[in-house]
Amino acid sequence: MHDITLLQLFNDDIGISQQLLELIQDEFKALGERDLPQLEQILGRKLPLLTLLEQHGRQRSELLQSLQLSSDQQGLEQLATHSQQGSELLACSAQLSELLEQCRAANLLNGRVIRTSLTNLIVLNLAAVLGGLALLWAVRVWKERRRERARTKHQVVCSI
Repeated sequence: MHDITLLQLFNDDIGISQQLLELIQDEFKALGERDLPQLEQILGRKLPLLTLLEQHGRQRSELLQSLQLSSDQQGLEQLATHSQQGSELLACSAQLSELLEQCRAANLLNGRVIRTSLTNLIVLNLAAVLGGLALLWAVRVWKERRRERARTKHQVVCSI
């Protein structure tokens, strides 16, 4: 009975992981277009999926532990040797692992895009600040020179 429950959790997580991968790919497009409303919507859809994956992972671990097996791949392989659904369990586990790896890789790519965008934004802001400071400096120098000219222009040269 535990093997059927595990199989169902794996199948559910495969579907969830496929949805998550699609969202991460949509997120990449939205990042490129700088579509903030779309990014917010994607984040809102990603969070519940991540929560479900975490819950199901805990449930799988608890099921394996309740059978006195380790909650890793080795424990799953031990269960598979005694289960009629053993080969299907291992196949689903491998498929889920592959999907989660694809999600991780795509998410890392999105992280790089975000870091690059932030770096570019910081550089642009810094350039704007420096440009503003240069403008303020130029205005100050211009005003000082104007005052200096006004003082020298109005100085009376006394010649007796």
